[in-house]
Amino acid sequence: MRSGNGKREQRQRAGGGLLCAGCSHTSGAPTPLEQPVVEPARPQTPGQASAGARDRSAQIKAHRIPAEQHRPTAAGPSQSTLPAKLINGGVAGLIGVTCVFPIDLAKTRLQNQQNGSRLYTSMSDCLIKTIRSEGYFGMYRGAAVNLTLVTPEKAIKLAANDFFRHHLSKDGKLTLVKEMLAGCGAGTCQVIVTTPMEMLKIQLQDAGRIAAQRKLMPQTVAPGTVEPKSPTAMQISRELFREKGIAGLYKGLGATLLRDVPFSIIYFPLFANLNNLGKRGAEGPAPFYVSFLSGCAAGSTAAVAVNPVDVIKTRLQSLNRGSTEDTYSGVTDCIRKILRNEGPAAFLKGAYCRALVIAPLFGIAQVVYFLGVGEYILSFLPKKDN
Repeated sequence: MRSGNGKREQRQRAGGGLLCAGCSHTSGAPTPLEQPVVEPARPQTPGQASAGARDRSAQIKAHRIPAEQHRPTAAGPSQSTLPAKLINGGVAGLIGVTCVFPIDLAKTRLQNQQNGSRLYTSMSDCLIKTIRSEGYFGMYRGAAVNLTLVTPEKAIKLAANDFFRHHLSKDGKLTLVKEMLAGCGAGTCQVIVTTPMEMLKIQLQDAGRIAAQRKLMPQTVAPGTVEPKSPTAMQISRELFREKGIAGLYKGLGATLLRDVPFSIIYFPLFANLNNLGKRGAEGPAPFYVSFLSGCAAGSTAAVAVNPVDVIKTRLQSLNRGSTEDTYSGVTDCIRKILRNEGPAAFLKGAYCRALVIAPLFGIAQVVYFLGVGEYILSFLPKKDN
């Protein structure tokens, strides 16, 4: 028995020396209770091996963030950076305005003409007469102002809505009231750019109507009136700034707020809920065509809903008028005179034009935002080393 015990002790001492060979400290051989017991590997059957692989795969997936969480969507808070949001909004605005600007010009001219000086009977009539008198590019009067300022305007609108939705959401969910608050914040932020942009655009768009009215309807022109030259955006800006300061560019600010805030309150929640109907599964994003159709439907609905305020805003911001046309001192004065002289139907002037403008404009915007064009562009920039 002693010889057997002696051999076991020698093996234990030898094992202890191997365990402590790589240690920096000196220690004696571990006792049998301290020594780790290493069981020999048992051969696995093919079924056990595949089950183990599945378990390891499940553990890896549990720690991986789904790709959808990184995809920017217009329907909710996104993980995209602020520069990407600004690029998305800018690109969408440029594409949209280029496509629908002639319809917007027709909308402005239809809203500005009053009963005593009706030159156009419909959108198509307005566009045909514009091409005849001003040429094809006459339909793009004021487009340069819009293309210049629509980038910051759309960028602010979409990025602000995304910002407010992100900070108002709780566990990634938003109530309808909070969705409306986010839209209200977006609409309030955008008027910083929208008001001067609309002010300049309306003067340029309506200049052709005034000129055509002088030629085709001379009875509306006061005797001895000199026909003014077509102004440029810079000339209008300098004149307004010289006469009224920065406030001159913000004429109609109250009416713009009354239009854009309700528009955003209607548009963004309606878009988000329509877009959610087309999602692939509970967590998956909606296809791009669903985002496009949702943007078109929500945009046209909101546009028609706020069209009466848009008519008031257009009338207030127009500086040049025919001699027989009314002038307005404010929102309430404008409402009173329109009701008295033209009737309630005048508040729907240009409504279908506005719906045709806004629907594709916001449909395109949401698709660009959804596809992440800004993220794609930024991916070509060199990344900074940490």
